[in-house]
Amino acid sequence: MSAAAEVTTHWWARSGAVPRLLADADAAFRIWRRTSIAARADAARRVAEIFERDTNVYAELITRETRKTIRSARAEVAKSANLARFYAEHAASMLADENVETEASRSFIRYEPLGAIAGVMPWNFPLWQVFRFAIPALLAGNSVIVKHSPFVPDCATALEQLMSEAGFGGGVFAAASLPAEAVYSLIADDRIRAVVLTGGQEAGSAVAQHAGRHVKKISLELGGSDAFIVLPSANLERAVAEGVRSRMHCNGQACTAAKRFIIHRDVYDEFESRFVEAMSSLRGGDPFDERTDFGPLLNDEIASRLERQVDATIALGATLLTGGRLGATFFAPTVLRNVPLDSPAAQEETFGPVAALFRANDVDEAITIANATRFGLGASVWTNDRAEAARCIAGIDVGQLFVNAIVSSDPRLPFGGTKSSGFGRELGVAGIRELTNVKSVRIE
Repeated sequence: MSAAAEVTTHWWARSGAVPRLLADADAAFRIWRRTSIAARADAARRVAEIFERDTNVYAELITRETRKTIRSARAEVAKSANLARFYAEHAASMLADENVETEASRSFIRYEPLGAIAGVMPWNFPLWQVFRFAIPALLAGNSVIVKHSPFVPDCATALEQLMSEAGFGGGVFAAASLPAEAVYSLIADDRIRAVVLTGGQEAGSAVAQHAGRHVKKISLELGGSDAFIVLPSANLERAVAEGVRSRMHCNGQACTAAKRFIIHRDVYDEFESRFVEAMSSLRGGDPFDERTDFGPLLNDEIASRLERQVDATIALGATLLTGGRLGATFFAPTVLRNVPLDSPAAQEETFGPVAALFRANDVDEAITIANATRFGLGASVWTNDRAEAARCIAGIDVGQLFVNAIVSSDPRLPFGGTKSSGFGRELGVAGIRELTNVKSVRIE
């Protein structure tokens, strides 16, 4: 961290905002950890009820700040409600003492809360990505401080109000409007016991270094360049439709979106033709219009970076089949053919509606291309051949692999990546235990 960053950090530590958050979270934790899991679960159920009661209010807020379509925003609200209900139902069994056979009278594993957890969250799923770590962390007995993205200040405020209404108030949950530099002050304080970050590699690396300096547990999700593999036995019509849906999720600004489409040579031509037609037929426009398939990107910076990636990939030999930048923040659904493996579209995360097509001669080459990236978040494989599916499951180096379905986070399954996509897990049993002290107890 630079000297300037250190000065900024110290200024925020003295300003009052960070100390208040820390004091409130620590005091709340000491009470919250003693509440029953049943009481915590009741608060999570109230979260789901509020979301279901005010779905349109939250969806419109999400669309206004992120510019994703209103349909996509409603889906995010519904998914967040589902997550809250899932953990309300299952947290008690997930955190129950786990007996282990030893020579002692009794041996067991107990999952205890850590303390105050700091979360550094992105803008593209302002409810879901917070809930992905915060709901299980809270039900495990921790308190939570969220440093949300500056692009979604109203979502952050609404989220804190919702959580307070549901029963997670009084410092148990806080969504703070702080500059990025203030994160260092949070991490440095002994009352913060762990850090969860979803974001870019640069931010993740900086936060991880600071957390390591202060010996804090950290969980990182740092994006992806997910492969979408189509093999000859696949249902091509469904693969095309789901490929378009995956690539265009959140206007293409999703870490789990399919970005590299690796198609077996036997079905490549037909897939390309259908896929380009489907991408070209999508309707762009006002994200509040129910008929709109994709809206503008968040800002000019994201659009310009994406344009540079596309232009550089074409300069290296790729062919533009459809799409491109339409204006300041509008980017049409874009498809590139003959993408070189050393190009930006192959090696970087394209955070927008750009699909890179690759032709594979066989299953082994498809797996090789899928692994030819520093990312390892997820992959989707389309095949009706069990042997092919088994080879892909065993051979592709990712945190989650879906067969005949697009990659999607599910509260029942652990979520996270490998390689430069990060480490640690959210969701599922692993997600709620990730932010606990796993205590071994042996009684003679």
